[in-house]
Amino acid sequence: MKVVVIEDTEEIVESIKLCLGIRWPECVVTSTPRGKEGVRLVQNESPDAVILDLVLADGNGLDVLKDIRAWSDVPVIIVSVKGDEVVRVRGLEQGADDFIVKPFSHTELLARMRAVLRRTHMPSLWQDAGVMKGKNLTIDMGSGRAFVDGKETELSATEWKLLLYLARNEGRIIPSEMLASKVWGVTFVEPSTIKMCVRRLRMKLGDDTRAPRIIRSHRGRGYSFELAS
Repeated sequence: MKVVVIEDTEEIVESIKLCLGIRWPECVVTSTPRGKEGVRLVQNESPDAVILDLVLADGNGLDVLKDIRAWSDVPVIIVSVKGDEVVRVRGLEQGADDFIVKPFSHTELLARMRAVLRRTHMPSLWQDAGVMKGKNLTIDMGSGRAFVDGKETELSATEWKLLLYLARNEGRIIPSEMLASKVWGVTFVEPSTIKMCVRRLRMKLGDDTRAPRIIRSHRGRGYSFELAS
């Protein structure tokens, strides 16, 4: 496993390396205090996850996140001393997969890392048996993969978490507020952000975006999932 840490506080970098090294001895951690160098590392190293500070030696971590998201779906966990909801929502809306407020414990970091890696198809780090099969779609919860007409479809971490939560609540209408909490981990996400994520997921699942059969919209109420047989 490879992790890129973009953080300008040396003590925190060393703490993260120690924490990940104890839990996953094979983990290779590469770090930099600069955002531009961090983007280059992500491009060159193709890491399994990125840990990103918001305040860097050469700029704003959100700009780094934007650059990464322009071409990569690599899981990104933001770490920041700024823990108010506005900052968290902004980071998550711009493509972060999770947000940790400094100071954080090793236990919390490992839990967040496992959750993100679980959502991004690293089955050696989790066990969650169960396969859902429909006419054209198969969801393998144990391996964290989805297949359309027998071919695996690539999902971002957020898309996978959204699919998993909707699928586990098949037949129920899930309000946007619940999706914000369970998928994005905050109390509020802009409806347009949820709508965009749902649209991308529909396209990847082969669902008709104009007349969806798998992920259905219920005006003013939320979304529901139905695995067509």
